[in-house]
Amino acid sequence: MDRHERLIENLSRDLSPVAPARNVNLVGLAWLLASAVFVVAVTQWTDPVRPGVFGQFLEAPRFLLETLLGVAAITWVGLLAFRSAVPGELTRRFAVAGLALMALWLAQYVIGLVSPALEPSEWGKRPFCYLETMIYSAPPILAALFIARRLYPLHYRRTAMLLALAAGMIPALFMQMACLYDPTHILLLHVLPGLSMVLVAAALAAWWPLPR
Repeated sequence: MDRHERLIENLSRDLSPVAPARNVNLVGLAWLLASAVFVVAVTQWTDPVRPGVFGQFLEAPRFLLETLLGVAAITWVGLLAFRSAVPGELTRRFAVAGLALMALWLAQYVIGLVSPALEPSEWGKRPFCYLETMIYSAPPILAALFIARRLYPLHYRRTAMLLALAAGMIPALFMQMACLYDPTHILLLHVLPGLSMVLVAAALAAWWPLPR
């Protein structure tokens, strides 16, 4: 046995097998599904969705398209966030596409200020929807950070902010079914509170740093 073989044997003698890395996309999808179920359940528990909302999907295809676009944007950004927690998993193209999709979805409400998908109405108004949006997104954010901290994120704060963007938009999207439909109300009291959780997550990442 030459010295190179002895060196390899010495280095590998005390090594133990490790479990294969988890598929980060499956982890992200599982988190998204669990978060959506949680948000829908707690929102329904506090106050059911707006009466007749499911019929509105059939009556106003643009409202259905707007909702499906939101689901797609949140899903993409959620996967983007979890990919950012694993070195080498996130590509620039995937990140740009996800953020562009999110911007495209939110732009629908800006367009709605002039031409709404549904006739604006006070029907189904929830008095504290802005607080609900923030509170209901908090547990998914904490759960996501707990998972992401174990995936060796190189840019922890950025990952935390992306996770909060996805989490904050889940109740913001569902509120357009659970609360009244009015683009101004949606932007100010659903979307803006959801976006504010990005700053909360950035502060939380600074307060709860990665273990050394």
